[in-house]
Amino acid sequence: MWRVAMSEEVGKAVQSVLERVKQAAARRPKTLPAVPPRLVAVSKTKPPEMIVEAYRQGQRNFGENYVSTEGLTSILESCPEIKWHFIGHLQKNNVNKLLGVPNLFLVETIDSAKLADRVNSSWQRVRGASSQRLKVMVQINTSGEQNKHGLPPEDTVSTVKHIVSQCSALHFSGLMTIGRYGYDLTLGPNPDFQMLLSRRQEVCDSLKFPMEEVELSMGMSTDFEHAIEVGATNVRVGSIIFGNREYPNSALNTPNPSPLPSPAPSPEKTSKTVSEEAAKKMHHLTVSEH
Repeated sequence: MWRVAMSEEVGKAVQSVLERVKQAAARRPKTLPAVPPRLVAVSKTKPPEMIVEAYRQGQRNFGENYVSTEGLTSILESCPEIKWHFIGHLQKNNVNKLLGVPNLFLVETIDSAKLADRVNSSWQRVRGASSQRLKVMVQINTSGEQNKHGLPPEDTVSTVKHIVSQCSALHFSGLMTIGRYGYDLTLGPNPDFQMLLSRRQEVCDSLKFPMEEVELSMGMSTDFEHAIEVGATNVRVGSIIFGNREYPNSALNTPNPSPLPSPAPSPEKTSKTVSEEAAKKMHHLTVSEH
């Protein structure tokens, strides 16, 4: 019975969020690139059944910050066209494992030229004779917070240039930020989003890229509509689709987690209640290479 109720709730939530995405896009200024926003359903720590139900509702893009294949087979059997977005901090020793995940669509968190080089060389081996390039985004630490990953904003152009000129197996797709949580929109546009917009302008001006070809991944459950209104083309929404995440105490009693796992801090984080100690406990309770 709980699965029936769960499926109904997930289905309704997906349709509701998609409608809100559509309405927010309609409110965008005409001066912004007319790129339909992509909804990435952030499904980490949730049972595979929830992912399958969202897929049945037409959702195809799912975000994870884990590096694991546990539970992947059952999901792929029901969701052959699923597209995985990796949105967590990627450690170099986990690159090979991540790139071996079937249906990996986009790595959103490249935060250094060295990591780009590692991903590039690994993808060359993984793809074999295929000429398919792996889509990547460059993550920018727009808020300057020490507990967040990402490039300093001033390094954006040089890192993108490095990927484009030195990483032939990668396709630069855009820029990503997490930003400071809890910004009060009554104070004006979110400065983290404005920072990402300005860095995109710099990249396009310096490297002669068309604006519509450089995506912006910004906005989560609490602010995705505002993000779309100011130019986001990719929003990462989790809790209002799947409910609040479940953490360490129940980790041993939950169904197999969805793929791409990692106990690294999450871009879909909605508070700072999960301490480093809790993350360490989760490390011992989940399958991971960290």
